Amino acid sequence: MNRSYEVMFIVRPDVDEAELDKLIETFSGYVTTGGGTIRSTEKMGRRRLAYTVNKFNDGFYLLLIIEAPASLISELERRLRVSEQVIKFITVRTDEEDKRVAKIKKHRDAHVKRSALPQVNAEAAAATEAPVAAPAAVAAEPVAEPAAEAAEPVAAQV
Repeated sequence: MNRSYEVMFIVRPDVDEAELDKLIETFSGYVTTGGGTIRSTEKMGRRRLAYTVNKFNDGFYLLLIIEAPASLISELERRLRVSEQVIKFITVRTDEEDKRVAKIKKHRDAHVKRSALPQVNAEAAAATEAPVAAPAAVAAEPVAEPAAEAAEPVAAQV
């Protein structure tokens, strides 16, 4: 069963561009001959390391996104470990995360957003609000008068 993985590795900074391309082709070849597929390859460039690794303060970051069985990943990690040009690497399984994100997206798409609902034009909204607002103003006047009368006896009692 093939699963999705992200393999990021850091190559020594003294490696030139031609050797870097050859190194990518070599590791991609290991994956394809082992029965996996390369979904994408990304050169992230030369970056400064967070801490010194093997007396290096920076390195070339490379990312391979692959689909392969677990046995192939363990073999790829072994080859990364013994390669002299690679100073650090990490492998992350991403298929479970992809399933989780797809499930959340499906749930969100099932619900309608209020902002996606059609907007009522302003003239129709004003026409429906105008008749409602007039009776509310008339009803407010009689209520205000008894409240004023009720306030006077309270003042007289003090």
